[in-house]
Amino acid sequence: MKKITMLLLGFIALAVHAQQPVEGSTYFLPKTAIQFHIRVEKTVYEPGELALYSEKYLKLKNVSMEPRTSYRIISVETRSVGVPDTAKQHMALIDKKHSIISLSRDDNGVLLAVNTIGRRTEAPKPFVSAPKPAPLNPHDFMNADILAAGTRPKMAELIASEIYEIRESRNQLTRGEADNMPKDGEQLRIMMANLDKQERALLQEFTGTVEKDTTERILTFMPNKETSRQLLFRFSSKLGMVDSDDLSGRPFYVTVEDLHYLPTLNLPDVGKKSKEESGIYVNLPGKIRLSLFDGTQLLGKFEHYVAQFGRSESLSGELFGKKFTTHIVLDPVTGNAQRLEVVPLQ
Repeated sequence: MKKITMLLLGFIALAVHAQQPVEGSTYFLPKTAIQFHIRVEKTVYEPGELALYSEKYLKLKNVSMEPRTSYRIISVETRSVGVPDTAKQHMALIDKKHSIISLSRDDNGVLLAVNTIGRRTEAPKPFVSAPKPAPLNPHDFMNADILAAGTRPKMAELIASEIYEIRESRNQLTRGEADNMPKDGEQLRIMMANLDKQERALLQEFTGTVEKDTTERILTFMPNKETSRQLLFRFSSKLGMVDSDDLSGRPFYVTVEDLHYLPTLNLPDVGKKSKEESGIYVNLPGKIRLSLFDGTQLLGKFEHYVAQFGRSESLSGELFGKKFTTHIVLDPVTGNAQRLEVVPLQ
């Protein structure tokens, strides 16, 4: 009976001990995603009202009479960002045995610093397309005879005649033969600019207008292992970015290559290494190379340090014991220790 009672008391003691909460604070180490910033130029062509008469009156050939819209990629840049790695959730031990005073975490729980202030990743400024000049209205540059023309062929003839007169006036100014020559270089520049503006506006009636606009698309890619020619996105010259299963767009592939390089973690000598853990981990990120292909054509190569291609390192409890404390600032993108300072405790 005594043995049974002792066993029961022993189990109760173990259960009570197991239920004791561990004092600490949880955090995540990051894994690294790659953002592709893709700038796309959209070009919209609208034919002129008098495009049919371009060759007859202005000797302009191959002027399109159909509207069209086209897209092209003008640049691709990459940027690495950190996101919480749910497989790397840890608890920093905050108790009397450890000199861990504070943890600095990002809003998503990623560890930024220990015993000091961390650095948050600043989001890039949103891309803003350059302001477009105000469109010219050809009717603002037409004389009374042109505006009174009863037919399109007659209007085309009169506008073409006006364009030739503008060109002749510009040539006379250039040669110094104009009846009213400008007094100085600045006045000449203004007169030439006005003539150019008039010609551009009237030419629109024949050659049409071209409007360009640039936008930026951001695609997030998570490299988890080496891969060859993985489909990243599809792009159409007529539609722009399309869904990955839309075969109207040509494929763009990404290849991930592990460069098998890790940074070193230089820890100061604090004497005998403690067997106690601190609950503080840092990443040693691996280096990868991303290659982007348009079909079979290589567009660019990009190298980044990525947390998931490296390993995690546990920091000894001695660094946060009764003799020393440690200040650590981590890279919010890779989880690597950017700064590690050991301070003796008095």
